[in-house]
Amino acid sequence: QVQLIESGGGLVQSGGPLRLSCAVSGRGFAITVMGWYRQAPGKQRELIANITAGGTANYVDFVKARFTISRDNAKNTVYLQMNSLKPEDTAVYYCNVEIVRNDFRTIYWGQGTQVTVSS
Repeated sequence: QVQLIESGGGLVQSGGPLRLSCAVSGRGFAITVMGWYRQAPGKQRELIANITAGGTANYVDFVKARFTISRDNAKNTVYLQMNSLKPEDTAVYYCNVEIVRNDFRTIYWGQGTQVTVSS
């Protein structure tokens, strides 16, 4: 049974930092790509950043230089360090991982964590 447990969301003032974590539990699989998405009220879920098993990170333009994605493969955990937060960053943030088990690839989502940035 694969489970994704997110933590680290909350309320922060504009310009402040916040760090999200997403731990993947379970056995007998490999994790390839890990990523973070967000969904603001009335908007579609959008990709923020992802990172390969080898550590190559990709970001969407509007978070470059402010957000940093990283992963700890020994802990099956992905992080999102968010700095210089803006009110428009307010959204529910979801982690997303691709699991490979017996040559089958499956995408899993975290439960989502609310990030609210006050102006």
